[in-house]
Amino acid sequence: MSRTVTVGLDGSPESRAAAEWAAREAKLRGLPLKLVHVWEPVPEPIAQAPLLGSETQAHWSERIPREAAEGLRLRHPGVDVAMEQISGRPTDALAEAAKDAELLVLGSRGLSGIGGFLVGSVGAAVIARTETPVVLVRAGEQAADEHEKDPAGIPSAATAYRPVVLGLDTDHPHDTVIAFAFEEAARRGTALKVVHGWNLPPYFAYGLPADPQLNAELGRQDAAALARVLSPWRQKYPDVEVVEESRSGSPANHVIDASHEASLVVVGRRIRRSPIGARIGSVTHAVLHHATAPVAVIAHD
Repeated sequence: MSRTVTVGLDGSPESRAAAEWAAREAKLRGLPLKLVHVWEPVPEPIAQAPLLGSETQAHWSERIPREAAEGLRLRHPGVDVAMEQISGRPTDALAEAAKDAELLVLGSRGLSGIGGFLVGSVGAAVIARTETPVVLVRAGEQAADEHEKDPAGIPSAATAYRPVVLGLDTDHPHDTVIAFAFEEAARRGTALKVVHGWNLPPYFAYGLPADPQLNAELGRQDAAALARVLSPWRQKYPDVEVVEESRSGSPANHVIDASHEASLVVVGRRIRRSPIGARIGSVTHAVLHHATAPVAVIAHD
């Protein structure tokens, strides 16, 4: 695996936002940035058309990554920017490109009217097929969005980074996911907020009265379990402030709520090598669609 931050670029606003985020991440990591532009050859009958022919398509397919690379070099001095053009189906090409990257960054449209993502079929398929960490970035994502507000109440790149948020399953914690979140918080010099949701007792489903003492005890047990999982990581990363949040209810909803004040959200995806195909998982799927910060999906066994 080559040590690069790779971004899928198609000229859309969401892919341009992803490229800007990827350039900032490449600088944080001290790695080169690779722009991958995928174009699908036009069918032969269309290729013969005077305005939509293969030469015209080739011209635009070369212009998009070239101009993007030039702009990124100007805005992010010190970042080594390379570009690559690949012909084929975007899903296949990006999944293949991810194999040679340390991190793959893709754009995702913002949901109309509310914060969040609209994860297209290509993004979802690539996430499900690759074992490389994938970050989804919304259209319009700005550098200032990752930072705290200034005295005027406006997010500013001159202020500290917002916390990194980790959605953690304490029943099945995975080192790969936890390590990624701690590393991202350490690079940004910010806190790591670890969010875990636990289920209420079954009697809620049947409309039976709640037992406050039982609920309180379950809450204490879950908080203790979260603390045990994080204890060795606190020792490994003593400079990272860790904020633990254990709450009853939907894990996805708690992570989505926390994303409003996050610079990055980190969630896991179990690798499923099955003949019926890969899947993302319900919690990660919900977070991908509704989080209001960039989302990193980390594959794990």
